[in-house]
Amino acid sequence: MALLIGADLRRLFSTFEHTAFRLEVRESYYEWDQLSQFLAGEPVDVSDMDGWLALIVKLRVAGKRFERVRVVSTPFSDYTRFGLWLSRYNVGAGEDIRYLDRKAAVDLPNHDYWLFDSSRLYRMHFTDENEMLGAELVEDAATVVAHNRWRDAAWHHAIPYVDYVKAYPGALEHPTGA
Repeated sequence: MALLIGADLRRLFSTFEHTAFRLEVRESYYEWDQLSQFLAGEPVDVSDMDGWLALIVKLRVAGKRFERVRVVSTPFSDYTRFGLWLSRYNVGAGEDIRYLDRKAAVDLPNHDYWLFDSSRLYRMHFTDENEMLGAELVEDAATVVAHNRWRDAAWHHAIPYVDYVKAYPGALEHPTGA
């Protein structure tokens, strides 16, 4: 299985025509330094997001959509609280992020994926320690159709970021209130 990483993976985000959708089902990811800063109540260095956020803005201005559904457990883990706090940057750049309670996601796959223009599917692979290994192109038509159905189901039931954080006051606050 060949996995896209680095520049090859980033190139996917300059080659789609209309939509980029991500389903995230993992309990945590690999931003350990930022998570530690967040939990310690320190300023969080988000400068590594600058390129990503600039890309979202550029593509949104061009009329393209970035959509993401995050499946989360309640009560929230430290990582989920950090992710809620961090999402303000993505949403501010134009990404539409929505949240879905894990209990309502039983019919969804147990893996992350990117779906571009409803036709190009990339399954994300991670180590047991949540480090991203890369993205695997999946070309089987029936599998692509199934992932489109899962996208639609997740999107239908997920709650937009702004509404979600209103439903959980204080969940997105930095420990220092910043």
